[in-house]
Amino acid sequence: MIERIKFERFTAFEKLEVPFSPGINILIGENGTGKTHILKAAYAACDITKTKGGFAEKINNVFLPSGKLIGRLVKRTAGSAKGSVEITRKIDGGKDISLRLSLSNHTTKPEKARVSGSTKAWQENPLETAYIPVKDMMANAPGFRSLYDEREIHFEEVYVDIIRKAFLPIARGPTEQPRKQLLKKLQEAMEGKVVAKNEEFFLSSKQGELEFTLLAEGYRKLGLLWMLIQNGTLLNGSVLFWDEPETNLNPKLMKAIVGILIELHRLGVQIVLSTHDYVILKEFDLQTKETDKIQFHSLYRSKTTGEIEIASTGKYLEISPNAIDDTFGSFVEREIERSMKGLGR
Repeated sequence: MIERIKFERFTAFEKLEVPFSPGINILIGENGTGKTHILKAAYAACDITKTKGGFAEKINNVFLPSGKLIGRLVKRTAGSAKGSVEITRKIDGGKDISLRLSLSNHTTKPEKARVSGSTKAWQENPLETAYIPVKDMMANAPGFRSLYDEREIHFEEVYVDIIRKAFLPIARGPTEQPRKQLLKKLQEAMEGKVVAKNEEFFLSSKQGELEFTLLAEGYRKLGLLWMLIQNGTLLNGSVLFWDEPETNLNPKLMKAIVGILIELHRLGVQIVLSTHDYVILKEFDLQTKETDKIQFHSLYRSKTTGEIEIASTGKYLEISPNAIDDTFGSFVEREIERSMKGLGR
């Protein structure tokens, strides 16, 4: 499980440390406060434990700076500057290991960056992980993997990664009862199950097979979760990163998705997601129990320095600052103000 991630002069951050709960982690904050950057950096470190690739190269492919110049990931400043990102995780036996990437704004290629820390132990302890990006890719799956491998196309690697993970065959061995129950809940929510044929995904239901290109995106999100659970990507000890799960999702489906995520956490999956949505936040608040491990991380810019800072809490009502709640609260105030003006007419 991921314990924490530290940034120093990396992308939008001057200096930031994010402590992760082993359960559910929810990142909130206004646009430009680095939520997606946290997800991507942590995912890159986790993913290389399975692919055995290089950390610097993965970071570069996930962030995709202009010209693939990795030095552009150093926080912009006048003159020369150095930056770093360090991820710490706990492995079997309770030992903490760390992986650190150091680079300067003059570093041009990933192989010129310095990777240090527990590099050997990091690779020897694989961690199953999945990153669900904002843009849906399941409807665009046919041919995308081969196109990405054979051509220089400008796509962050998280998009091809999630397609590859969705296509993974079912893991060996029997399907545990809790996983069967989760799959059943998802099938009930989307009224069918997912099948893959010739690199296309279909929702198979009583009405027949409906291709993902004709399926509402909310159902495609449920279908993707179904595939990742069914093929064993999301099992005890794995990590799920999800960037804005509410995108193009009907609020009625949010209850089901949050419920599934909470159940995954209870099965031992660590979850890190970002959101701008009040309904998502409130569903987690209403559906979690005291025994659930949940942490809310509020990212904001300091009024004195302008730099990004973080405030973390395990209780919804203690989130501060809370840009989402503040915005919805302003609606109430504006509604009252409008009503009061009407009384004077």
